[in-house]
Amino acid sequence: MSENVRSYTDDRSRTETVGEDEAASETEGEQLECPECGGSLVNDSERGETVCRDCGLVVDEDEIDHGPEWRAFDASEKDQKSRVGAPTTNMMHDKGLSTNIGWQDKDAYGNSLSSRQREKMQRLRTWNERFRTRDSKERNLKQALGEIDRMASALGLPDNVRETASVIYRRALDDDLLPGRSIEGVATASLYAAARQAGTPRSLDEIANVSRVEKDEIARTYRYVVRELKLEIQPADPESYVPRFASDLDLSDESERRARQLLQTAKQEGVHSGKSPVGLAAAAVYAASLLTNEKVTQSEVSDVANISEVTIRNRYHELLEAEEQVHLG
Repeated sequence: MSENVRSYTDDRSRTETVGEDEAASETEGEQLECPECGGSLVNDSERGETVCRDCGLVVDEDEIDHGPEWRAFDASEKDQKSRVGAPTTNMMHDKGLSTNIGWQDKDAYGNSLSSRQREKMQRLRTWNERFRTRDSKERNLKQALGEIDRMASALGLPDNVRETASVIYRRALDDDLLPGRSIEGVATASLYAAARQAGTPRSLDEIANVSRVEKDEIARTYRYVVRELKLEIQPADPESYVPRFASDLDLSDESERRARQLLQTAKQEGVHSGKSPVGLAAAAVYAASLLTNEKVTQSEVSDVANISEVTIRNRYHELLEAEEQVHLG
């Protein structure tokens, strides 16, 4: 008797499973095509409806909206209202996917922890830090990306340059370019290359001032990384330095525009060939300030551009000569 009951129950459960599969397939079929005309269906997320593209029949309505319940009208408002974690980033060795244990010894309500709990949290922080950098490669990345962030902050470079520099360093590490070279040297070269790629270049002297390695090693490592990774980096344009120099010297828009015109004339005459783009930009800013009656000394320009006054004077005369030749021609 019990065997008959068991077999009946098994048959019934199999029948119910088959029925559910058929119903699911029918539902999928209904979602794929219109029951009225057989046309394709589209989802209207604003109205929460599924509509036939051909005949306009509303097949389903009052659908669940899986998006946020709030609206944002700009990026800052979106960041304030969003309740999810930060996006992944190449600027952290673990791409920001690990857990950080805060250093404030307080609970969720802001109350201070007891001495026993503080000791426990300190042990957890120690072990968490060890697990975050499990091998030498991750420790290498953590040190290098920290260096890139420090130098980028000192140079006032934006986040997109830091992100690019982090990607370049990761590629160098994956391609085994670090043996025989210092971590700081490759990190500095990566940042220098990223700044030039992004059109916000910094001179080699500026980079060397915030780096922990010598200028010659930075230049040598930069050439090696660019060659091995086949990075496409255009020669630095003197005009890309002008806005920063003009801003640091509090010059007007007219002076900045005049400096750009001087540099464009110099390019037409071929004066820029073989010359330092930083020196040309500094000389153009100095010449433009004199032409627009905004008194700026060579010493002030020299401090901002981090080059000698002699270089500024030489390039200054060359720019004015190129300008005169154009007018005479």
